[in-house]
Amino acid sequence: MNKTGKALRIAAIVFMGLTAAMNLLGGVGTTCAAFSSNVGYRMAFKELMDYRWLYQGLVVTTILIGLAGVWALIKLVRGGPSVYRDALIVLVIGTILGGIQFFASLALRGKATPANVKFFTNLFTLIVFLLFKAPGIREKVDFSNPGGKAETTSAAGMAAIIAGMLMLTVFHWAAPSHTYYGENWVYVFEMPLIVVGTILTLGGIGAVLRVTFDLFSREIEPVKLELSESK
Repeated sequence: MNKTGKALRIAAIVFMGLTAAMNLLGGVGTTCAAFSSNVGYRMAFKELMDYRWLYQGLVVTTILIGLAGVWALIKLVRGGPSVYRDALIVLVIGTILGGIQFFASLALRGKATPANVKFFTNLFTLIVFLLFKAPGIREKVDFSNPGGKAETTSAAGMAAIIAGMLMLTVFHWAAPSHTYYGENWVYVFEMPLIVVGTILTLGGIGAVLRVTFDLFSREIEPVKLELSESK
């Protein structure tokens, strides 16, 4: 696989990691609206009360597709004959589920944040994966075989960093749609998000630094020039 193919493979792993993280966060984040009996939640999501069955189904299926995305991500890193097909199936289902929640929230509440972010993340990653089969590109990307150690480690590390940072910053970018009566409800999941986000971020940084250190520590063999004797 040439350098372009390696770069595209790394991009695929990174986007898959980002999408899996968004699906997991989106599924868990919808739990309040779908299952909570708290009076404050019911008041905030009063437009959805008659459709809680829909959001309860979306919570379960979105979390499952998020876990399937993690599984597809691991398979992409390892390589194999069916990894591209499996990733594509996960992305199609994730896009459909994200689209249902996006358009339902838009119709019922007049706003869809952050469901719109989840939907467009799935859709964008799906388009990226479909482009891998375009003429001129499909010959360069090979998902059937595992990449080199440095390539797979750096790709997995970058995916972990992005997913971790997404979790650590969710308190800020999701706040506008999750703040009611002056309280940011994202903090309900504060400890799990901080713990998992920190582990992913530090683990990803460690993986990338390890690859970088290995690259710089390689000894460059001196080139010996043999000069022919002039007669």
